Amino acid sequence: MSLQSSLFNFSFTTPCSSSSHETSTPTITPFLNSVTRQSNQPESSGRSEENNGELLRASSRFCTCGRRHFLEAASTALFPICPSIASDNLQPRYKTVLNRVHPPRPDWYDEFYASVLNSTAEPYEAEVAVYKTQLFTNLIRGKARKVLEIGIGTGPNLKYYANSADIQVYGVDPNTKMEKFAQESAVAAGLPLSNFEFIQAVGEAIPLNNASVDAVVGTLVLCSVKEVGQTLQEVKRVLKPGGLYLFVEHVAAKDGTILRLLQSALDPLQQTVADGCHLSRDTGKEILQAGFSSVDLSMAFLSNAFIINPHVYGIASK
Repeated sequence: MSLQSSLFNFSFTTPCSSSSHETSTPTITPFLNSVTRQSNQPESSGRSEENNGELLRASSRFCTCGRRHFLEAASTALFPICPSIASDNLQPRYKTVLNRVHPPRPDWYDEFYASVLNSTAEPYEAEVAVYKTQLFTNLIRGKARKVLEIGIGTGPNLKYYANSADIQVYGVDPNTKMEKFAQESAVAAGLPLSNFEFIQAVGEAIPLNNASVDAVVGTLVLCSVKEVGQTLQEVKRVLKPGGLYLFVEHVAAKDGTILRLLQSALDPLQQTVADGCHLSRDTGKEILQAGFSSVDLSMAFLSNAFIINPHVYGIASK
């Protein structure tokens, strides 16, 4: 199935009006409010007919061939600059969510996990590079000025898009031991450290203001968050209208296959040894159902990924 290149004919000339990023009374997501109230009531999952229509249109563009790639990029208009970091009085709420969904680990564990991730990812990154290059070419052509990367880890994606002094990158990760590796990756990519800010946070509660970034990047992160749906709503919240969400995620194999059986059997162990990573999530479906205005999604198998296959990758627009 060929991809719809027309999806990327976006116009990024949205004016930076004061109403789009007021900081005096910023909107807090229902998830954050529930923490303040100490309420455990689940958030409503109801969707409007309009969102259902978007889901049907997005689903019709789902491509499983893994061979056709993104052809056209976003427009080359410059993005306006808007304030991004949430006000100080909100930071305790974000910390509360951080500790709730990602309880503190011992320093030795965080240091060990960051070191292992930094030293063992090369074979995987070499194979997935062809897909990432296509995705980030769209981001570069769109000339995003402010980029948020959720689950930035050691920063392997920075080399694809963070090579300009004109870009500001916010890297979110709950593991503070990742910061030094991410900074090294930023410097290697040519990004001044003054343009890079590492923020300890989780995807379920991103400490940035509404409509404050031009693009959100997330690769291999939705497998390990506690609430996939809430994380995607946070992605939409911080994106400016017309902003892009670029993703690469591993997902569950097809039902009834040997690979799916292995994933189901090994899932509990994977969550324990890989910092909460799930093998059997249907993340592609979650992205399609998140209410983006358009989603272009494809699938690929990576030989170096073994049990964490297949992968979905693509671009969604707010």
